[in-house]
Amino acid sequence: MAKQFGIDDYIAGIKASDKRILGKAITLIESKKSEHRDLADKLLKAILPLTGNSIRIGITGVPGAGKSTFIETFGKLAIEKGKKVAVLAVDPSSSINKGSILGDKTRMEELAKDPNAFIRPSPSSGFLGGIANTTFESLLICEAAGYDYILIETVGVGQSETLVNDITDVFLFLKIIGGGDELQGIKRGIMEMADLIFINKVNSENLAKAKLTKTELSRALQFITAKEKDWKVPIILGSALENEGLSETYEKIENFISLKNKNGSFLENRRDQAEKRFEFWVKEYILEKAKRDNSLENSYVEHKKNASELHSNSSSEAREFVKKLLGN
Repeated sequence: MAKQFGIDDYIAGIKASDKRILGKAITLIESKKSEHRDLADKLLKAILPLTGNSIRIGITGVPGAGKSTFIETFGKLAIEKGKKVAVLAVDPSSSINKGSILGDKTRMEELAKDPNAFIRPSPSSGFLGGIANTTFESLLICEAAGYDYILIETVGVGQSETLVNDITDVFLFLKIIGGGDELQGIKRGIMEMADLIFINKVNSENLAKAKLTKTELSRALQFITAKEKDWKVPIILGSALENEGLSETYEKIENFISLKNKNGSFLENRRDQAEKRFEFWVKEYILEKAKRDNSLENSYVEHKKNASELHSNSSSEAREFVKKLLGN
């Protein structure tokens, strides 16, 4: 019979950076079962004093930009510099069973074997933006286990990179050189959030085009209000596969974090992010409670059906349901 893990088992395993226990702890906080949720809440409260000491890096880019290769190469570089690296790679979910379908461990084979690295592919479960709603809590588990760099890879579907930006200290945009207008299709929102841009897969054959892309991106950034005071977004040319440009990227990230610590924005951003997470979970728990409340369940289904069958607009139906919820 499988051992039932208690709160002390989880805490001891996390402190020891036991990868098996780390995996179990993240599975626990991903669970939607009420008994698991209670234990997860206790665990998160217990480990909170151990968190907050990592650098959280969000990495986004279109599919094919080489995110996994970049993360593996960058992760190995950070480990060479004495850091421990955790990767939370959010896979797109299967529409059938909601499980991960890419299997990032197979795409980061060398990094996965390193004792100072921990890779956790997590299904996004259809969550907007390709980031799981428990990714932030998974991040805290990794921080408590002593990981210095936590890299969050998104699917790069372009739906809501804001979610990545809202849980990280550094937002890195991975770009590749394509045909036609290099800026075509790049959301202004991504450019506004980017702290660093890495143009990947640069070689001798496309170097001239890569430099042109860099110039165009630099011009575009001039029309965007700086996200961080006194920080000019670096645009680095490189190749993750050939390990070119990665040392410069590491250095720029360190410089960026030093600047944020110096001007006080590092902790300020962390506090803002915690407030946003609070607001997110308030909405989640209110909706969950509404769905499970027998006196409201029929009303919820009715208003949802009215919206889906276009009998009324979604906003009006939601407002009417919330009136009933709060009145109740």
